[in-house]
Amino acid sequence: MEKQQRRECVDYRQQLASLLGEDRVTTNPTVLMNHSHDESYHPPHLPDVVVFPQSADEVSAILQLANEQRIAVTPFGLGTSLEGHAIPYAGGISMDFSLMNQVLEVRPQDFLVRVQPGVTRTQLNRELKKHGLFFSVDPGADATLGGMAATNASGTTSVRYGVMRDQVRDLQVVLADGRIIHTGSMTAKSSSGYHLTGLFVGSEGTLGVFTELTLRVYGIPEATMAARASFPTVQDAVDTVVDIMGAGIPVARIELVDERSIQQVNLYKETSYPENPTLFIEFHGSEQSLAHDIEFAQNISAEHGCTQFLFETDSKARAALWDARHNLAYTFLHKSPGKKMMVTDVCVPFSELAKAVVDARQAIDRSGLDGAVLGHVGDGNYHAILMIDIHDAQEMARAEELNAHLVEYALSRGGTCTGEHGVGVGKVKYQRKEHGAALDVMRSMKQVLDPNAILNPGKIFAN
Repeated sequence: MEKQQRRECVDYRQQLASLLGEDRVTTNPTVLMNHSHDESYHPPHLPDVVVFPQSADEVSAILQLANEQRIAVTPFGLGTSLEGHAIPYAGGISMDFSLMNQVLEVRPQDFLVRVQPGVTRTQLNRELKKHGLFFSVDPGADATLGGMAATNASGTTSVRYGVMRDQVRDLQVVLADGRIIHTGSMTAKSSSGYHLTGLFVGSEGTLGVFTELTLRVYGIPEATMAARASFPTVQDAVDTVVDIMGAGIPVARIELVDERSIQQVNLYKETSYPENPTLFIEFHGSEQSLAHDIEFAQNISAEHGCTQFLFETDSKARAALWDARHNLAYTFLHKSPGKKMMVTDVCVPFSELAKAVVDARQAIDRSGLDGAVLGHVGDGNYHAILMIDIHDAQEMARAEELNAHLVEYALSRGGTCTGEHGVGVGKVKYQRKEHGAALDVMRSMKQVLDPNAILNPGKIFAN
C-alpha cells in the first residue's frame, strides 16, 4: 500500500511539473519540513509535494488536477498561523504563495489597493506610504494578506478600523473544481446578490483559494501619540478600557498586558517598565483633537487608580513601545528553552470583558502553568499565552483543560471560541457547541463548493 501511495505521488508530481515546470514543484525534504508546521503547538505533518504557482490560471490548473484525483490541497502563506491552519494533515499538496507577491494596483482616490495573496502587511505599507496611505489591520506577525483574509485576522488596530472582513472589497477565488470567480467589486457598498466576500473571508482555505484581494486603505493620520498606563490590578485596567470606550474616545489601539507579561518584556528587552498590569494606548487624529482625547483618557485612568501614565510622541520611542507588545509571545519563547507556546484567544461581549480577563488570570494561576493574559481588549478579544512541554502528557492535559475553561467561559457569556486566530484544528471541537444547527449549514456550503473535500481538509470541521 505504501509503495502504491508513493507511486501515485510521483505520478501527480510529474503532472504538476508539466503544469508549472520542474523548478516550482518540489519534494525536497527541507522544503517539505518547512511546510509541515506553523507557529502553533500542534504537531507537524509533511505534505507530499510543495508547489509555487505564479498566477490564478496556474492555481486553477493545480486544483483541477487535485480535484480529479482527490488530492488534498493546503494553502501556505508564511506559516504564522496559531491554530494549525497551514499544516497539511492529509498530506497532498502544499500550495506556497511566495511567488504571488505583487502589489498590482494602488487607487489613492478610491482608497483601494489590489494585491496578490503573497504580499505581506509590511510590504504593502511600504508601497502605500508613497501615496500617504496605510493598511490598517495589524496582527503583529508580518503575515501574508491572503492568510490574513483566510483567518479573518484583526489585531491591535481593529478597535478603530475594524477587522480583515471589514477591509476586503473583492476577492478573486479559485474554487475546488478550478473555476475562477470574483466575490465583490470596488464599490463601498452593494445590495446585489449574496455577500460572498464575507463568506470566503475567514473560511481558512476550505471553500476556495484566494489569488487576488482588493482592500480598503486609509490616509496616514496627521498626528499619532502613544501612551503607557500602569494599574494596581487587571480589574482596574479593564475597567479603564470599558470607560474609555464608553466615553467615545476614538482610540486607535488599546492593549492590555498583565503583570507577568511586563516581567517577561523587561527580562527580554532590558526595559524597566513598572511590573503591573498595563495598557498600551495609541491615538490617531489631528494635533488639536489628540490633546483633548489624551487628557480625557488620562482622567479616566486616574479614576481607576492609574499609577503611571506616560506619553510617547517620538516615532522611535513609539515603535519601541509597540515592538514590546507585538513581540511579547516571542519573549516567552526565547526565555523558555525546550517549551512550545500555546496561544489561545477568545472574545466576549464588552460588558463581560472585565470579569472574563480576571477569570483567565485566575485560571492560569490555578493551573500552575507559566502564562500571561494580554489582548486587544478594546473589542473584547483577549489571549492567554501558555508555555508548555509538549512531551509532558500531564502538562499538556493541564494546558488543554485551561484552554477548554477559557472557551467554555466565553461561550457561556455569549462570546466566541476565537476572535481572530481562527478555528484551524485547535478549535474544531468547540464548533458544535458554539454554532449548533448553523454548523450543518456551513457543512452544506462546504459540500456544494468542495464536494470531494480536497481544500484544507480537517480544518473548521472534524473529518
